[in-house]
Amino acid sequence: MSSTTIRRVRTRPSPDMRKQLFHFGVAGMAGFLADAGVLYLMLALGLGYYAGRVVSFLGAVFVTWQINRHYTFTPRASAMPATPRRARSLWSEWWRYLFAMSGGGAVNYLAYSATVFLLHPMRFLPLFAVAVGSVAGLGVNFVSAKFWVFRHR
Repeated sequence: MSSTTIRRVRTRPSPDMRKQLFHFGVAGMAGFLADAGVLYLMLALGLGYYAGRVVSFLGAVFVTWQINRHYTFTPRASAMPATPRRARSLWSEWWRYLFAMSGGGAVNYLAYSATVFLLHPMRFLPLFAVAVGSVAGLGVNFVSAKFWVFRHR
C-alpha cells in the first residue's frame, strides 16, 4: 500500500460560481440590449458601424457593471472580514471594471467587426453582429470580473 494521497480535483463549478455565471449571463443580456439599442441610435445619428459600436460598448459596460456589482458579485456574509476594510471607491471600481471588460471587449469587437465585414448589409446585421461579439467575449469578461474586479466579494 502506498503512502501517497491522491486528491480529487473538482471538475464542476461550485454552486456559488454557477449562480454567479447565471447572473452574469442575465447581466450580459441586459448589456446586449443596451449595446444594440445604443448602436442603432448611433447608426441613426450617422456614426457608422464601427465608431457607433465603440459608443454602444461603453454603454453596455456601464449597464453590466451596475448589475454585476449589485446582483452578480454581491459580498457574502462569510467573506466579510471581522473588521471592515475601507471600501474601494465607486470611481476606482468603475475604471477597474472598464479596463477588465476591455479584454473581452477586444474579442467582442473583433468578432463583431468580422461579422459586419463578411456579411452583406441587411436590416438586422448590427443586431446579429453584436450578438456574435457578445458571445465571443463572454468567457474573458466573466473570468476578469470574478477573479480580478470583484475578487474581494
